[in-house]
Amino acid sequence: MSYLDNILFVVVLALGFGYFAFNVKKLIRNIKLGHDIDRYDNPGERWANMAMIALGQSKMVKRPVAGILHIIVYVGFIIINVELLEIIIDGIVGTHRLFSFMGGFYNFLIGFFEVLAFGVIVAVVIFWIRRNIIKLKRFIHNDLKGWPKDDANYILYFETVLMILFLTMNAADGHLQSVGAHHYIQAGSFPVSGFVSPVFNGMPESTVIIIERTAWWLHIIGIMVFMNYLYFSKHLHILLAFPNTYFANLKPKGKFANLESVTNEVKLMMDPNADPFAAVPAGNEGDMPAKFGASDVQDLNWVQLMNAYTCTECGRCTASCPANITGKKLSPRKIMMDTRDRLEEVGRNIDKNKGTFVDDGKSLLNDYITPEELWACTTCNGCVEACPVNIDPLSIIMDMRRYLVMEQSAAPVELNGMMTNIENNGAPWQYSQMDRLNWKDEA
Repeated sequence: MSYLDNILFVVVLALGFGYFAFNVKKLIRNIKLGHDIDRYDNPGERWANMAMIALGQSKMVKRPVAGILHIIVYVGFIIINVELLEIIIDGIVGTHRLFSFMGGFYNFLIGFFEVLAFGVIVAVVIFWIRRNIIKLKRFIHNDLKGWPKDDANYILYFETVLMILFLTMNAADGHLQSVGAHHYIQAGSFPVSGFVSPVFNGMPESTVIIIERTAWWLHIIGIMVFMNYLYFSKHLHILLAFPNTYFANLKPKGKFANLESVTNEVKLMMDPNADPFAAVPAGNEGDMPAKFGASDVQDLNWVQLMNAYTCTECGRCTASCPANITGKKLSPRKIMMDTRDRLEEVGRNIDKNKGTFVDDGKSLLNDYITPEELWACTTCNGCVEACPVNIDPLSIIMDMRRYLVMEQSAAPVELNGMMTNIENNGAPWQYSQMDRLNWKDEA
């Protein structure tokens, strides 16, 4: 490579990683819009969760076909990009296959990368067929239209093109090695691209060099584009699956969090020595939340917002949801997609107004998620159990339900009746407190 090529390469890297850093900064800012929550307990269990679920893909393989194909793509794509380190150094310094000094081990690595690249192409083709020809039910659901559906296909095309460019680059390189072209030293093993190399027989050496260089440049540019596309794509989970599984809720799935302010109020009511008319002690006013529950993304905690960005839109949650299966409007996948969409809208509002959120007259509740969806939930935790990266749609549903009940008194009639009976009668049923224990005489 000439010095001009080196300079151009550095510019491409600077633009790619610079824009990536800009998006990461914006991502962190948006996640931090959520209120704080302590998820730093039990680090040993959290590291184990991350290793098993994010790295080990333990929940993916519960559906073996999709799980194994995903592992091939995941492992192949990650390991092949180890070669990116060599490409970056070659591009900056002007060398070619710098790591070839490793000899036989280098040959093994390149050969292994090629086998994985071929496996990725096969797996991606199968994924495309499942989405677009077989049309599995969870991929044609009415909450997966427009951009979410297109995005999934764009990713498949991206991965296929990058793997083809990798193999084309190696095929041309292998041919140039065989004819003794200048600086194309004997390095690498090409078990897959070797079948393509004969295509270059009879071509002028200069033409093959142009093909090899073009594939090399397009491959590195493609990786830069893909890396920056992640922020706008469901494939952001490639980066966020690890922190998301680490900070996942470790408590039993049936245990719901109580509001500390409400708990303290109940304890005060049950204290026979407390004065119900006493003023709130000085300094305790801040213990009361500004809002009970959540009506917008700023009312959620930062883990819930990270959940929204981590969603893979695979639909396993919705496919496992009994409410959705019986025809209700609720789709846990849509809950997460709507939360992310609203969070992005809030982020753009902040950017537009120089770091300050200006009320836009919208909210997550009603404008994105309807009360009908929220009240359809049976709180069975099926969606939480099904998620391959430990996302918790139920926590968002429950926080928004809490807002409807405690802030708007907008619970369904049946629920309001039950809560009134508990308040007046000490039981969910409508009879006097004197009759509460009559059931024991009927046993």
